[in-house]
Amino acid sequence: MEKRWVLKPQGNEKDVQNLAKELNIEPVLANLLVQRGIKTFEQSKAFFRPSLNDLYDPFLMKDMDIAIERIEKAIHNNENILIYGDYDVDGTTSVALVYTFLKEFYPNVGYYVPDRYSEGYGVSLQGIQNAQENKFSLIIALDCGIKANEKVDYAKKHGIDFIICDHHYPGKELPNAAAVLDSKRSDCNYPFKELSGCGVGFKLIQAFAQTNNIPFEKLIPYLDLVVVSIASDIVPIVDENRILAYYGLIQLNEKPRQGLKSIISLAGLSGKTINIDDIVFKIGPRINAAGRMESAHKAVELLLSKNSAKAKTAANSVNFFNDARKNIDRHITQEALRILAKEKELGERKTTVLYNSDWHKGVVGIVASRLIETYYRPTVILTASNGLATGSARSVLGFDIYQAIEACSDLLENFGGHMYAAGLTMQIDKVEEFQKRFEMVVSETIKDEQLIPQVEIDAELNLSQITPKFYRILKQFQPFGPENMAPVFVTRDVADNGEGRIVGVSKEHLKLSIIQEEDPFRNFAAIAFQQANLYEYIHSGDFFDICYSVDENCFRGINNLQLNIKDMKVRKKHEI
Repeated sequence: MEKRWVLKPQGNEKDVQNLAKELNIEPVLANLLVQRGIKTFEQSKAFFRPSLNDLYDPFLMKDMDIAIERIEKAIHNNENILIYGDYDVDGTTSVALVYTFLKEFYPNVGYYVPDRYSEGYGVSLQGIQNAQENKFSLIIALDCGIKANEKVDYAKKHGIDFIICDHHYPGKELPNAAAVLDSKRSDCNYPFKELSGCGVGFKLIQAFAQTNNIPFEKLIPYLDLVVVSIASDIVPIVDENRILAYYGLIQLNEKPRQGLKSIISLAGLSGKTINIDDIVFKIGPRINAAGRMESAHKAVELLLSKNSAKAKTAANSVNFFNDARKNIDRHITQEALRILAKEKELGERKTTVLYNSDWHKGVVGIVASRLIETYYRPTVILTASNGLATGSARSVLGFDIYQAIEACSDLLENFGGHMYAAGLTMQIDKVEEFQKRFEMVVSETIKDEQLIPQVEIDAELNLSQITPKFYRILKQFQPFGPENMAPVFVTRDVADNGEGRIVGVSKEHLKLSIIQEEDPFRNFAAIAFQQANLYEYIHSGDFFDICYSVDENCFRGINNLQLNIKDMKVRKKHEI
């Protein structure tokens, strides 16, 4: 698929030069900082050395004081408290965090995770009825609940209060809960709006700890759960999330809880320094698989495991679900691609909306993401569940799919989500009408360039500038993620030194040894994933341009710098 190369706006030259001098770093590195809004020594210090002291006061969040008062009242009155969370990684880590924390000093705490298939997303009547039967009078809902107005009213009529801890967009009216913690609510002045659901849960226990003189150090062991949620839920890793992710990775690498330790082992990450990508691609999917394939209770059990043998058993179970999930989503993706290739009119649209009652509900979000790799456009994949069409939506860079779905809300039973990902449910007989309306809404609002995948490039670089010192400083830009992605560079007029070869189980990747025209005696190891089709051109010895990130490759215990090539263009295409 052809990609656009887009060079990001470069930092103000004066700001770049001043910062380079003040920090004693190369201007290209100073430019990366200025691009990220960092222009002073103090700002640089806060970026490179995140401090837990810079976390915001949790009581800046609207209703936090009310939430803590309600929890303390429940404890004082010996009420039963139910920790209720969504069935994905963010939800299960949230449940594990708040449940474990409260259970440390109060015995009457339980947890509940809804079944994806019989109950669906978010707060369910079945969950409330379960709370009622088991005499829970307070439910703390995590990573869900912001639109559960009717369910909260139902619970209230039956003597059950809610504290909602969510990070999704609210509806027009907030639920009538005892407290609603969501920095996205319009009347909340909390300084940071992009916490994960587990992040909101962490602010809740931080507030409780402050109120009850519990040292902050007691909260640090919970940060391994928080970073898993931040990475898996693809929230921006800036501001407070950067601090939480930074220290969460330290906790995850040095002293992870037993359940995560078992997953780390199964994922082949033992002994390695775990980063955000490892969570996104190896740890998160395994935790998610339990809720996709059977029950998210398995994931919570894993995260709550304190015994290494039990943790290993739970991890093996979750890993089995993940293997099954991969087989199913691969099959459905192939089936969906055949439909799009066969029906020409579908292939020419600006959206993909597909429905099949036989598709597995647990993997439709993954399938939507995979289809975007071939048909780069907003995508909705639906299947049948409990007599309704339900599914997931995924978007392309810069396009708000939540707003597009909201414009079709009169056709929907319910929906929720973010700019790039959403869930939705409708009557089956409304699918065709939704397909037409969604296409119309997207066609009227999406820009043509948003339908072409792009590689955002931070700066132009000569390979000679990539030195050990350069990479040592570049590593300190981590943890990478949305709004602080790994820097991508462009280098002109490079060639393979003749050692390039096709690699991979399916012979889909290129392993290269790159030289630059101006310095032909220095080689750089490089990997180009999914670009084996360019082998003949590369092997010819002609020069070309590359855009890439700079990584470290560990082979037989030895670390070497490696260029991770995102895209390549023939030499004559010199304009970005």
